Amino acid sequence: MQTATTIEPLDELHFDNRFVQELPGDPESANNRRQVPKACYSLVEPTPVCAPQLVAFSREAAAELDLSEAACRSAEFLEVFSGNRLLSSMQPFAMRYGGHQFGTWAGQLGDGRAINLGEIINRRGTRWVLQLKGAGPTPYSRTADGLAVLRSSLREFLCSEAMHHLGIATTRALSLVLTGEQVMRDMFYDGHPKYEPGAVVCRTSPSFIRFGNFEILAANQEETLLEELVRYTIKTDFPHLSAVPKVDTYLQWFAEICEKTADMIVDWMRVGFVHGVMNSDNMSILGLTIDYGPYGWLEGYDPTWTPNTTDAQGRRYCYGNQPYMAQWNLGQLANALFPLIKELPPLQEALDTYRVRFQSGWQQTLRTKLGLHTKEDNDDQLISSLLELLTKTETDMTIFFRQLAQVKADEASPEQLVQTVSASFYAPDTLSEDYLAELEQWLLSYQKRLRTNQIGDEQRLASMNRVNPKYVFRNYLAQLAIDKVEQGDFSMVDELLELFRHPYDEQPGSQQYAAKRPEWARNRPGCSMLSCSS
Repeated sequence: MQTATTIEPLDELHFDNRFVQELPGDPESANNRRQVPKACYSLVEPTPVCAPQLVAFSREAAAELDLSEAACRSAEFLEVFSGNRLLSSMQPFAMRYGGHQFGTWAGQLGDGRAINLGEIINRRGTRWVLQLKGAGPTPYSRTADGLAVLRSSLREFLCSEAMHHLGIATTRALSLVLTGEQVMRDMFYDGHPKYEPGAVVCRTSPSFIRFGNFEILAANQEETLLEELVRYTIKTDFPHLSAVPKVDTYLQWFAEICEKTADMIVDWMRVGFVHGVMNSDNMSILGLTIDYGPYGWLEGYDPTWTPNTTDAQGRRYCYGNQPYMAQWNLGQLANALFPLIKELPPLQEALDTYRVRFQSGWQQTLRTKLGLHTKEDNDDQLISSLLELLTKTETDMTIFFRQLAQVKADEASPEQLVQTVSASFYAPDTLSEDYLAELEQWLLSYQKRLRTNQIGDEQRLASMNRVNPKYVFRNYLAQLAIDKVEQGDFSMVDELLELFRHPYDEQPGSQQYAAKRPEWARNRPGCSMLSCSS
């Protein structure tokens, strides 16, 4: 039902467009691929599509923009968020940035297939940038076409909202639209391209500024513009910091970015999320999960697992490396800021806040995942021995921790304890006697520890279930939804949207979505590892 705080005509959206109003842009207006010097963005418009069709929208993301459900189902909404029409107050642009990709400086990158429609201020005073991904080429598209296909767009749309409801800092997704056009992609870079359905997803965020926005300016020695962008970012996205431009403020700002990034990584690790492409241009200054490419959730617990085929050899961005890669990327941001700070020790001190924040947060999170309410000397050993144990047989991380909450502090036989968590094993009938003995010993130690925990089983179960989700967006679920949409059936997208609104609840009618990855999905394209291709 529409209320006084929702908007029906889209033209009532209040656009602020501060980024293009206050920062220098590309003086060249032609939309051709090129190097863009001494600018933060290029003005560019989306490419119209032939037959847009709304697959789904997020009512929660719409509410952040004050948009009513009726507005989201309107013909006007479809035209605007497919890229076919601009509202009168929009000033569309593509950002210029650079980045380190797989540890190597890649030079100018930029929004190659993302076009920011503009920035709005909602009726609560919150800034939201509206961005179309897959809406056509920009000056930063290099050799690409600036388009996106259904599979990558659906994955980003659903995962953005799933991560939000998991309590993880993320960009959001407003809508998913089929374009009615076919886009050529070589999914595995193996010389077998094919046409796929094109799509556009509307992403929203308070800011899409990345580490790479500052890196490109430092790399090109555009120090005046670098300081201008830093001051703009502090004023716009960190208004609680001093408005006076000075080194101390810049250091406070950088330290806060380090802390926000640490909190995000802790949450990734908590739920078993693997980003897959942690290049510095995919790191948000607000500590938001951004750019959902070949991501995935740990199914068999393996700290060396990466969802990215491009990273299959080096495994730079595997699950266990994510804390270190975030710190490495923050180091690249520190290097970019050095021309403004001019001293290494204060920058290093600010960077150290990441390590302290992450280590503290991760240790506390692990304790919470195990339901340890009090602190005891042997807790670290209990935790580390469990993580080692989980690597010795294929164990579904999500299911294991969810089932662990069912262990009672009262006496039980070793066989009963193993049975409590047995649903998490992919091949329970093949477990060796040595492994079972080790598992039984750990569970007995854990049960003994629970008896000194000072909270009852029911309270502990509720606490553990608040941090260990029942439902995560497994890659095979995404593929099933993609298959259905390709057949014209959008129902599973809506079903998954509803499921992931309550990922920590039992949802008795949805148990099939909490199951282990089925065997057919083990090696099927789109269900295990994915490429960077969209």
